[in-house]
Amino acid sequence: MSNSIPAGFHPVRRDRLLQEQVHDSYKIKGKLHEPTICPTCGAVFHQGRWQWMATPPADGHKHPCPACMRIEHHYPAGFVTLSGSFLASHRSEIMNLVHNEEKHERGEHPLKRIMGTEEKDGSVTVTTTDIHLARSIGEAVHHAYQGELEFHYNPEQNLLRVTWTR
Repeated sequence: MSNSIPAGFHPVRRDRLLQEQVHDSYKIKGKLHEPTICPTCGAVFHQGRWQWMATPPADGHKHPCPACMRIEHHYPAGFVTLSGSFLASHRSEIMNLVHNEEKHERGEHPLKRIMGTEEKDGSVTVTTTDIHLARSIGEAVHHAYQGELEFHYNPEQNLLRVTWTR
């Protein structure tokens, strides 16, 4: 694995929260009417945030949520790259952990989703709609299996790259 850091990215201390320093173009400008329903995923904008509702209101306005817009435009906010010989021999259980972490996060936060996974040259890259989901996936894998974990945040693009290897 190469330790080169892409241009514009900076190492991130693991004990610090990421603070948005630039405007995220996928955050909706202005205030949405309440309730607003995402026609793609069914999330509801209610009481100032996107959330899941057991029974979405029938009379809600329609507007895509930021996660669905990112998915439609193929523009991830987070990249988690998993690699190493340990991954090769434990791929199934590691990927189960990744998907369980997403399921847990998505249950509370509809905007935190996995966009896709890609396998290439013995590594797996998971793309996410949210930088915090990418971070929590990396930390969950590191907590369960140790190894080396690195974060690189590009504030200009509001993009987080997480690499784990063992």
